[in-house]
Amino acid sequence: MSASSVALNPAVPASSAWSRAFRLIPGILLLIAVGYAGKFIEQSIAHYTKAHHITAPNIEYVLWAILIGLVLANTIGIPEVFRPGVATYEFWLKGGIVLLGSRFLLADILHLGGISLGLVAIEIALSLTLMHVLGRIFGLGPKLTALLAVGSSICGVSAIIAAQGAIDADEEDSSYAIAAILALGAISLFTFPLIGHSLHLGEHAYGLWAGLAVDNTAEATAAGALYSDTAAKYAVLAKTTRNAMIGFIVLGYAIYWASQGRAKAVGNKAAFLWQKFPKFVLGFLLISILASAAVFTKPQLTALANLSRWAFLLTFAGVGLRTNIRQLFKQGWKPIAVGTIGEVVIALLTLSLVYGANRFFTL
Repeated sequence: MSASSVALNPAVPASSAWSRAFRLIPGILLLIAVGYAGKFIEQSIAHYTKAHHITAPNIEYVLWAILIGLVLANTIGIPEVFRPGVATYEFWLKGGIVLLGSRFLLADILHLGGISLGLVAIEIALSLTLMHVLGRIFGLGPKLTALLAVGSSICGVSAIIAAQGAIDADEEDSSYAIAAILALGAISLFTFPLIGHSLHLGEHAYGLWAGLAVDNTAEATAAGALYSDTAAKYAVLAKTTRNAMIGFIVLGYAIYWASQGRAKAVGNKAAFLWQKFPKFVLGFLLISILASAAVFTKPQLTALANLSRWAFLLTFAGVGLRTNIRQLFKQGWKPIAVGTIGEVVIALLTLSLVYGANRFFTL
């Protein structure tokens, strides 16, 4: 809660708000340090290889930042004092996506919009169906299966958290689903760029595939950025389209479980949809519309694009710092098996869809 919101709400002491704000500082500084360390390593290697005329593949700062975070999180661990600030990576992610709208003219969005919407609809239907089938085969509980299905089809952890409250799922089921989605998202960062390069995918096609197949928005953005800057743009656009469906899917599950007498009934459906809708999507579209209308000067667009990159730098550091590999193996093998099989099949199916779209529509 910000100090400005406290001023509007006298019931919340200003001292408490400042105390909460100060608690964020150590973690945010850690995000900056890890992100900048990744950038420093990338630039140092690039300068060294260039100075010594060594031909070597350029490893983007995105991967270095994630790797540093992963090592810290899974060796010495993240002390409690840093955790509130590290958790702000989601804020930087959403801010980065909003600012990224400055690099998308409305024509770019409209060009991809029809194809993206069609592929998103197919991806969501395939993911939901596949996860429910696998859940039954492996004997998972129906609510855990529903959480895995929602997480894999829409936007990972955010969708799981939204669905948990809507269907009154247990905290344990939610933690199982989140652990599986986070682990598989981390794996995608290393596998997707390799697959994309081996198949010689274009930047547009690869970005669309990453946006369709990778669950969490942070990992989808990172997977795109590991390929190229342009691929990251299209990964964000495709992923944002998926995110926009969260309210409708979660509402459907809420209505179903309420009809079974195992969740609270939804009263105002319009209010429910607005509550669940990711507001940063609207910010992204607004900035894109303003950029298309030439409201911003060229230097201003450059500044917004740079701010977006800095926001993503903190986001990628947070991706590594919040991934606890050891915790994954404490959750049991069945959710991981369902998640792994489901994600591999979804990745292959969406890759086939992108190939087909690229062939017929020339992405």
